[in-house]
Amino acid sequence: MDEGKLIIGFESGIVALWDLKSKKADCRYTYDEAIHSVAWHHEGKQFICSHSDGTLTIWNIRGQGKPIQTITPHGKQPKDGKKPEPCKPILKVEYKTTRIGEPFIILSGGLSYDTVGRRPCLTVMHGKSTAVLEMDYPIVDFLTLCETPYANDFQEPYAVVVLLEKDLVVIDLAQNGYPIFENPYPLTIHESPVTCCEYYADCPVDLIPALYSVGSRQKRQGYSKKEWPISGGNWGQGTQSYPEIIITGHADGTVKFWDASAIMLQVLYKLKTAKVFDRNRSKEDKGSTEVSDEDPFAIQIMAWCPESRMLCVAGVSANVIIYRFSKLEVTTEVVQLLEVRMQYELNDIESPDCGGGEQTSALPTPGASPQTSGPPSHPSTSSNNSDGGNMPCLKVRSTPLKQSAGYQVDLVIQLVWVSGEPPQQITSLALNSSYGLVVFGNSNGLAVVDYVQKTVVLNLGTVELYGSNDPYQRQPRSPRKTRQPSGGLCDINEGSATSEDRCKSPTSVLMSNSNLQQFYNGGGRGAKMSRKLSLPTELKPDLDHRDNSFSRSRSSSVTSIDKEAREAISSFHFSEAFARKGDSTLTPCLYVGTTLGTVLALALTMPPAGEQRQLQPVIVSPTGMLVRLKGSIMRMSFLDYTGSMLPPAFEPWFEPNVTADGEEREKVRKRRPVSVSPSTSQDLNESQYAVVCSEKQAKVISLPSQTCIYKHSITETSFILRADVVQMSRGVCLACFCANGHIMTLSVPGLRPLMDVNYLPLTDMRIARTFCFTNLGQAMYLCSPTEAQRLTYSQDTCENLQEMLGELFTPVETPEAPNRGFFKGLFGGGAQSLDREELFGEISSGKASRSLAQHIPGPGGLEGMKGAASGVVGDLARARIALDERGQKLGELDERTAAMMASADSFSKHAHDMMLKCKDKKWYQI
Repeated sequence: MDEGKLIIGFESGIVALWDLKSKKADCRYTYDEAIHSVAWHHEGKQFICSHSDGTLTIWNIRGQGKPIQTITPHGKQPKDGKKPEPCKPILKVEYKTTRIGEPFIILSGGLSYDTVGRRPCLTVMHGKSTAVLEMDYPIVDFLTLCETPYANDFQEPYAVVVLLEKDLVVIDLAQNGYPIFENPYPLTIHESPVTCCEYYADCPVDLIPALYSVGSRQKRQGYSKKEWPISGGNWGQGTQSYPEIIITGHADGTVKFWDASAIMLQVLYKLKTAKVFDRNRSKEDKGSTEVSDEDPFAIQIMAWCPESRMLCVAGVSANVIIYRFSKLEVTTEVVQLLEVRMQYELNDIESPDCGGGEQTSALPTPGASPQTSGPPSHPSTSSNNSDGGNMPCLKVRSTPLKQSAGYQVDLVIQLVWVSGEPPQQITSLALNSSYGLVVFGNSNGLAVVDYVQKTVVLNLGTVELYGSNDPYQRQPRSPRKTRQPSGGLCDINEGSATSEDRCKSPTSVLMSNSNLQQFYNGGGRGAKMSRKLSLPTELKPDLDHRDNSFSRSRSSSVTSIDKEAREAISSFHFSEAFARKGDSTLTPCLYVGTTLGTVLALALTMPPAGEQRQLQPVIVSPTGMLVRLKGSIMRMSFLDYTGSMLPPAFEPWFEPNVTADGEEREKVRKRRPVSVSPSTSQDLNESQYAVVCSEKQAKVISLPSQTCIYKHSITETSFILRADVVQMSRGVCLACFCANGHIMTLSVPGLRPLMDVNYLPLTDMRIARTFCFTNLGQAMYLCSPTEAQRLTYSQDTCENLQEMLGELFTPVETPEAPNRGFFKGLFGGGAQSLDREELFGEISSGKASRSLAQHIPGPGGLEGMKGAASGVVGDLARARIALDERGQKLGELDERTAAMMASADSFSKHAHDMMLKCKDKKWYQI
């Protein structure tokens, strides 16, 4: 009510009621406990304090120096009148009133000390009810939203904005239970730690509306029914003309789709992959698998086809899930499961004559032809080996699965334990909707799965891909089980190494899309599978130590690579190309890149579309090695003879859950894939170009002659973390991000350096894992566990950046002040308002203070000045003075009006005389 009065609370427990006019304290209040915050009642007659012992005290301005009420919101009230037990400090309190009903007292902190492990809470006290609202993160501050901005009126609070360390929560005070508002902004990108991300620019225009439509239908329970209460700001005018989508995979198995077309992110759709698996496993299962339960559903790699909307994710538990997009809800009675065995230690393969051991028919024998005309036979989960059994790391649910509109599971692929050994983590993944194939690889080999027929097309070790043309002199590993030539008994060779030595494998996998960065060390994992993914928020100490000697720890030289027998798959690429040297026709191909710098080609023989695609098998034929580079293969892409990029063939999206019969179902079944590759009738001289980039160099190969026409050494002292062949507005280029922080672009196919900028040195493995390029000069990465950083290397975007930026603060008219009634002013006490500039401005800081009263000329003298100082007398005096001033101004206006009338009469008289004088004269006399 009086802006000249301040409440100042000191940590020592003293409260001072300060009068700004007299510049001294009118009253002083003392309490035994330290004060953390104070708040006024809107009438200015009371105030409330929060203390370090978890109590609230309410004081009267004209009290006797003691609080009129002491409240301990979370303390146990003793019956014998003793002092309640102390609680944690109440860090902030707000006191808001309503016209009808009890006031609101909102506070943070104050919990009792016996609530161990309880999360941070916000307490709302309204009348006799006390609601405790738990928060996910510590509370930084909170602010109550009220109907009026004026502190001297009934506030009528309707929401509370709570700023947490990693989130922003708005609580609805108008509904029972105080639900929170659904946040329209992406503050939950780190709801679960981000483990991988992908960035897609220039997507199909109908993709974002489709994702938004299914995302808006997802059930969101517990939220307020009202709209987001905070408004303001303006969007930028120069937004991008092409749609952009960011996909994030998280540690809890969720996948989120974000609209990144504007400057800020907007969540579109959320997919929970953990629903496919049973979360509750029996103790027997846990004991037999010996696998830790820390983030078993974490997403490791994602492959997405925007045109067909097919999604494929690989988890840290050696599982692959294939999803189809549907706008209709469906209930899946049985989740399709396909188990794959991948273990290709040549000396570990048990032969049929091993004593008592079952035949592992899924493993190819050395020297066998790698070409397969059909899916090999794979044992089921019931076929167990004598020393551990074949079982997946996660159990697929056996009950019916209700799947809402959006991404619905089509097939689950699991790598099973083999001979007591856990499957290796998946290091690379690729999907092609036109062929209906998914391929994934690890440190043992690769597997090609036909998700149309739900069968395994190819399951080979990396060594078998070379056939008899293996360029590496591999040292055989010491076997754990060998075949004795005499009796067929399997025993452990006394001279062999231990299981830990034999299972040397990458202990840390640095993943960016489907690229693999491996660090080899001497330690192994034995029989226990370490499924923990090196999350962005949790970096292992040994990994940090390895960062300092990144380039030295890598096996880059050919001599050191040759000594490493295990060759992991690092990248895949589907394309219609010339599979063999000298071919005259294009063939569907799968190109495989390894960590030893080799690119191998696999020719695909696809059955005709329609019913034959459902029945005839896909034939995969290895055609040999295409090219060798220094370092692990990062990216492969294909160009036509004009230098334009050839994206893989795709199948247009169609609704998989067709409800119509007859013609509609037949139309969907006979839909043919779309191929964007050149015609098969082109001449040999109209060749293709294969662009291959490793972590050290890039090469351009001319097809079908398979000759290297361009070669460029990108880095010698460092290595590439991420590379992509991206489409720019005026052509195609190769974009690279190195471990030393340089971002480089090369022209394609000439491999001429276009840009080299020292952008960001590798200080965190999170950056390396999440960095990704996309088309039209955009890139992104996670600069912290909670922040996604976008950057551009496009001149067009840089020129439009200022227009794309929006405005956060926009001017808003202040609402009308509440009416001040006669009796409220008569009995309310002090002055209505004061000049803030005179109270707090530069005039009074460090200078002699002016008089607070304003000199108003007029009758009354000193008595008039005293009457204008306070209360109704001041109001009446000011009104009378205003009337006097108005009368004086009206008098001046009358005088001016009279003068103007006299001037007009004089002018009229002179004009009449002039007319009489000239009336009888001719024109030439004038």
